[in-house]
Amino acid sequence: MKRLFAVATMLAALSLPALAAKNSETVSIPSPVKAGATQLAPGDYNVTWTGTGADVQVTVTKNKKVITTFPAKLVQETNKNVGLETDSQTGTDVLHAIRMRNMTLVVGTAPSSGQ
Repeated sequence: MKRLFAVATMLAALSLPALAAKNSETVSIPSPVKAGATQLAPGDYNVTWTGTGADVQVTVTKNKKVITTFPAKLVQETNKNVGLETDSQTGTDVLHAIRMRNMTLVVGTAPSSGQ
């Protein structure tokens, strides 16, 4: 019985990194874009999210430093074109969605800055 418990615990511990990897993606930003209250410079960022459906919290980091966090809605869908969906408002590109292969994170309306 103890051996079965030990094996089950080891399997659970080994599967945690795999589950965590599902909620993280590297995103390339080709030109300046405003995400929430924060202006993001061009470059590669790590985007992680927690939650499901309409209640998702997105965190954008670069070099392990939190740049910004904002609410979003996770939509399960297959996207042929992955990347950012932006809209130009008063000369500034504003992030509306992050399209990944199997989902889209639609940016919410009340973002907060992590700076």
